[in-house]
Amino acid sequence: MQTAGIHHITAFAGDPQQNVDFYAGVLGLKLVKKTINFDAPEVYHLYFGDKDGNPGTIITFFPSRGARRGEVGGGQVGITTYVVPTGALSFWEDRLTQLEISFNKVSRFSEDFLQFTDHEGLRLEIVEREEGPLSQRSFGGIPADKAIKGFGGAVLFSTKAAKTMDVLVNTLGLKKVGEDGEYARFQAFGEIGNIIDVPLNNIPMGTGGAGTVHHIAWRAKDFEEHKEWQQEAVKNGFHPTQIIDRQYFNAIYFRENGGILFEIATDPPGFANDEPADKLGEKLMLPSWYEPHRAAIEANLLPIEVRELKAKS
Repeated sequence: MQTAGIHHITAFAGDPQQNVDFYAGVLGLKLVKKTINFDAPEVYHLYFGDKDGNPGTIITFFPSRGARRGEVGGGQVGITTYVVPTGALSFWEDRLTQLEISFNKVSRFSEDFLQFTDHEGLRLEIVEREEGPLSQRSFGGIPADKAIKGFGGAVLFSTKAAKTMDVLVNTLGLKKVGEDGEYARFQAFGEIGNIIDVPLNNIPMGTGGAGTVHHIAWRAKDFEEHKEWQQEAVKNGFHPTQIIDRQYFNAIYFRENGGILFEIATDPPGFANDEPADKLGEKLMLPSWYEPHRAAIEANLLPIEVRELKAKS
């Protein structure tokens, strides 16, 4: 079996409005779903991605004001990689500079990356690649031909690098395509969210909290294949959860031997499952069992809005 690549990445955050300001305001992603943590309805669950919320573009957050900061380390996605069109990296250098977001330029596998963090220390990077469709959306001074297309992939920080690399190849079906200094690179067959780099050295365990990734989700093309992925995980010695209905995809979870929580999520039904495609992210969406409590839930959540940011200089 082979996954096409990353479905979504889920992280912890603090103040909800600051979270929206960074991912919608700075990065220009669309807030495609505003809902709650189904297990803790006092906490938002916010989804940011491309115009339609396609798999391979979605980063999600549980923002909770006052949340303690985590420490990025082993057992986590160490760096989330975004991809922009070829020739767009200089635009992003200028944009980050104007918004007073410091960054470093680094190279891996003959590619240049802009590395920076969000307001809470979540590690991000931007890379140019030709693959993947252009964004269909411009926002906040970011034209569509310079906008983020989705994930380029991720850098996985593992406490047992060899075991994590093994599961990428022998469970998820990625292909090892090379090594460059301290990294190994693996590739899935999709056009975006398909390049995974893993440091060859083991990394001490991180701690969860705001500014860290909770889990990374991989794509299953449909519900039938999803059941096969569950069986594949068992066959490879893991202990996946039962299939869980997350409203916008079905999910199973298991922790691989390097400490990283993996999810496998279905591409369908998608984010237009409970609201019109042209209205995504505008209203707080609740699962049916929480609808009778809507007034109380809304009263307990901090108000948020998507707003355009102005350059600070």
